[in-house]
Amino acid sequence: MYTIEEFDREKTKILKYILYKKRSENEVRTKFSGVVDENILEDVIEYLKQAKYIDDNEYIRKTVNNFIALKNLSIKELKYKLLAKGLDKNDVDDYIYEKKEELEEYEIKSASNIIYKKANSLEQEELKQYLLKKGYKIENINKALETN
Repeated sequence: MYTIEEFDREKTKILKYILYKKRSENEVRTKFSGVVDENILEDVIEYLKQAKYIDDNEYIRKTVNNFIALKNLSIKELKYKLLAKGLDKNDVDDYIYEKKEELEEYEIKSASNIIYKKANSLEQEELKQYLLKKGYKIENINKALETN
């Protein structure tokens, strides 16, 4: 068992970590595992989830929006980056399914941007292969090629 003071001290430390930059539950668990007593850590994480400081679904939404704003990625790359952060595969799949149309448009736009940047240095067939290797769907590659 532990005291309220211990709980508050660890909660404050973990909260600072989360408020500095949004984190997934897995990132919090990984960072503080072995540093904070296991019982306290579990209780703090539970407390922070209830208070919505840790919300993996919201984290997925924000992270995807950041990627869309800043990077050219295929849906597959997006998914791998989210899974690499230790997010639940079902949550990630559900989000991708819910936002399918929006993400398909993003993938076409991303492919289009890459084609535009690399058009001078690669032949069309090489571009296709490059994009396929990065996880782009062939139909989205073809749509992007039509617009360029």
